[in-house]
Amino acid sequence: MKAAFTMWKNTRMIILTAVCAAIYGAALAVFKTAIPLIPGITEVRVGNIFPMTFGLLFGPAGAWGAAIGNLIGDIFGTLTPASAAGFVGNFLLGYLPYTLWTAWVPFHHKKFNWESGVWRNWLTYFLIAFISSTACAVVISIFVDFMGMVPYKVLTKIITLNNTIGSSIGVLLLIAVYKLVRENLNLYWEDVLEEGDLGRPLAGPLGAWLVTLGSLFGLFGGLFTDWSAALVGWTATAAIIIGAVLL
Repeated sequence: MKAAFTMWKNTRMIILTAVCAAIYGAALAVFKTAIPLIPGITEVRVGNIFPMTFGLLFGPAGAWGAAIGNLIGDIFGTLTPASAAGFVGNFLLGYLPYTLWTAWVPFHHKKFNWESGVWRNWLTYFLIAFISSTACAVVISIFVDFMGMVPYKVLTKIITLNNTIGSSIGVLLLIAVYKLVRENLNLYWEDVLEEGDLGRPLAGPLGAWLVTLGSLFGLFGGLFTDWSAALVGWTATAAIIIGAVLL
């Protein structure tokens, strides 16, 4: 997680964060009331095509941009105390893609380099889309449930599906802008940050699997245990947060 903090001393990364936040926030705000799923809580989020692509290309700038952009979107109709959880959840939605890509053994790659003809790229992309979407859903849902707004079991499934569909469609955006961002504009995050600011955590694979198991348990734990939804959700959230820190 080192780069998520060291990036704040890099002017270009700060600018990228602002751009990502503006694009994501605007996309969420425009479609805020188009197709509500749970009024005041969530809706069909067309803007969810952005966080995974932002994360893979802009790294921590994409993660912070997704978090801030979601908060901007909430200001236009759904700003509640749950927006704090939305900030954390959407940070994960942008953070996990670029960290899992290189740390999630055995699905990992040595570095991020998109090639449409390589089947492992597609497999890794869609698996990460599901795990990052689920992690986001678990973290948001347990806080919303704690505040008595929407049941955990209901909201986790809605957000997971919403995010996974958006992230899966987002691969088209990634394909469209990858060469422009990386080769023409030289804005790929690892090329922008100094080598010493990147961070290469030895515990990355452990963190990746903690996030994975926590996400899957948060979504399906109620099916094979007699634990309450709250216990499942808080246990899963703890595993996700610890895993994310280790990444």
